Amino acid sequence: MDRFEEMRAFAAVVDAGSFVRAAEALNVSKTAVSRLVGDLEARLGVRLLHRTTRKLSLSVEGEVFHARCRELLAELQEAEAEVTARADEAVGLLRVNVPVSFGLLQLAPLWPAFLEQHPRVVLDVTLSDRIVDLVDEGYDLAVRIAQLPTSSLVSRKLASTRMMLCASPGYLRRHGTPAHPSEVSAHSVVAYTLLATGEQWVFEGPEGSVTVKVTPRMRTNSGDTCIAAALQHRGIVLQPSFMVGPHLRAGELVELLPQYRSRELGIYAVYPSRKHLTPKVRVLIDFLLETFRIQPWAG
Repeated sequence: MDRFEEMRAFAAVVDAGSFVRAAEALNVSKTAVSRLVGDLEARLGVRLLHRTTRKLSLSVEGEVFHARCRELLAELQEAEAEVTARADEAVGLLRVNVPVSFGLLQLAPLWPAFLEQHPRVVLDVTLSDRIVDLVDEGYDLAVRIAQLPTSSLVSRKLASTRMMLCASPGYLRRHGTPAHPSEVSAHSVVAYTLLATGEQWVFEGPEGSVTVKVTPRMRTNSGDTCIAAALQHRGIVLQPSFMVGPHLRAGELVELLPQYRSRELGIYAVYPSRKHLTPKVRVLIDFLLETFRIQPWAG
């Protein structure tokens, strides 16, 4: 039997002055209350109550134990009230893992507004392109850019981005503009080493799927480094629209072969479980959904 149930029954008997009134207060039978108090005395090996036909009185041990029961039960009630209050309020440490480039370009400017809206949340944001284990590493949520495989995790799609083939006008003036994906393999390429398809670049065009094997002049695990090299006329890159969009609009990069489209990737909020979703995670998901309802890199 639950020790707290025994303590509740004992405290109720003392406070009510009888087993009958205690049973009424607890909404259980008098027999159940008597059994709980009896089990408690048997477990402790002491008599807590002196019972007569006219009244109940506490033994010396009962007085000591009753005082401690009141304290413990009050603390339990306070703890339950605090948890219930938190169930409706975004509060506490919120650990988030995000990809490096997306975290810097798109998310870093958003965090101050989120904190302003939710003053009792403490953010811990880690930037990493490694796929972290949310449960083992203690993250509440991760942002992932991928074609998500089947997973035990729960995800919400926030937005989309597509991989775009780009080069600088300066590079194209010197080396020419490819007219077909197959011609890319003859060009200087700056490759992102974490691309899911590796150095096999896949496009969908008028004649269907086209796969190009590239031989990079430079490889890097940083998309920002790829773009920096392209801006210095070092070669062709395949990078997401959320990164190259500003450079395309500024004329610093040019999209190549727009009729041949590379993969579209989803941008997802990923979290361990839909069950008992905490308010702090829920408000972050809502915040990101609303923010990316209009995608600044689209177009």
